[in-house]
Amino acid sequence: MIRVLLADDHAIIRDGLKQILAETDDLKVCGEAADGNEVLRQVREAEWDVLVLDISMPGRSGLEVVKLVKEECPKLPVLILSMHHEDQYAVRALRAGASGYLTKESDADQLIGVIRKIAQGGVYISPTVAELLARDVMPARNSLPHQGLSDREFQVFRMIASGSGITEIAEALSLSVKTVSTHKARIMQKMNLANQAELIRYALTHRLTDQPGQ
Repeated sequence: MIRVLLADDHAIIRDGLKQILAETDDLKVCGEAADGNEVLRQVREAEWDVLVLDISMPGRSGLEVVKLVKEECPKLPVLILSMHHEDQYAVRALRAGASGYLTKESDADQLIGVIRKIAQGGVYISPTVAELLARDVMPARNSLPHQGLSDREFQVFRMIASGSGITEIAEALSLSVKTVSTHKARIMQKMNLANQAELIRYALTHRLTDQPGQ
């Protein structure tokens, strides 16, 4: 039996995933978590075969949770299951230590197959992610400005581009307004952007927001 720890802050998503896995003979959701701290607590207290983790949760980001989980349990496979397009977070997730990245648009059979694969020590990389990884190892002169942002800066960048204000971002990420303002200033400097309008235009051009039709 493959013991799955399921982490998503939306109960309806967890319930749907449990129903999907309940139809298999070898996969079982044995634990649930709604935020990063709960994930870490459960990882410390029990043995798991796979962690299925949403990348967007309250407090600690999914990327941060992956890194912390891999520090404590290097052999625990982590599958990121996210609403965000692969070109936004997949490479960062794999760099952090994830064994695979799926979007929530994937069908049930694909999800089941990927969980089984990474539980056996495999890695799941879609053709799109393989291309992104290939680009990622190219010389720095071929990289895009947003690729030089830290994971937290990229998270703040996307939230700004999606229309969130500094105070709103601070509350969502459990950070101070001053810290978020500092992140924003560094983002503008690193990406050589003059104002927020340029930041939003850049994000739309490079498909870095979850806009309809993208």
